[in-house]
Amino acid sequence: MFDIGMPELVVIFIVALLVLGPNKLPEVGKMLGKGLGELKKALQDVKDSVQDELKETTSDIRDAVTDVKGQITREMRDTGQTIDKTMEQVKSETKIEEELESVLKAGSEENNKKNEGNSTSGSEGKTENGSAKS
Repeated sequence: MFDIGMPELVVIFIVALLVLGPNKLPEVGKMLGKGLGELKKALQDVKDSVQDELKETTSDIRDAVTDVKGQITREMRDTGQTIDKTMEQVKSETKIEEELESVLKAGSEENNKKNEGNSTSGSEGKTENGSAKS
C-alpha cells in the first residue's frame, strides 16, 4: 500500500515521541493497533459480504439459465414431434392421392377402351367431328 521503509518509520517514531511524550506513546500505539485491527476486520466482513452476494446472484442467474435451457429443450422436442406428425400426415395424404390418381387413371383407361370399342362399331358413317357423312 504505502512504500514506507525502515528510515521513514524511525523518523515517524521520533516525531511521535516528541509530540506525544514518552507517557502517552504506548497508549496511542495500543489504540492505533486496535483501530487497525478493527479496520481489517470490517474490511474482511465487507469483502465476505460482497462475495456472498456475488455467489447468490451468480447462483440465481445460473438457475434462471438452466430453467430457460430446459424450456427451450422441451419446446424443441415438442416442435420436432409436431413436425414428425405433420410429415407422417403429409406422407399418408400423398399415398392416398397417388392411389386415387392410379385408380382414376385405371378407370379412365378402362373407359377409353370401352369408348374405343363402342366408337368403332357405331362410327360407320360419322366423320371426325361426329357429324354424319352426306
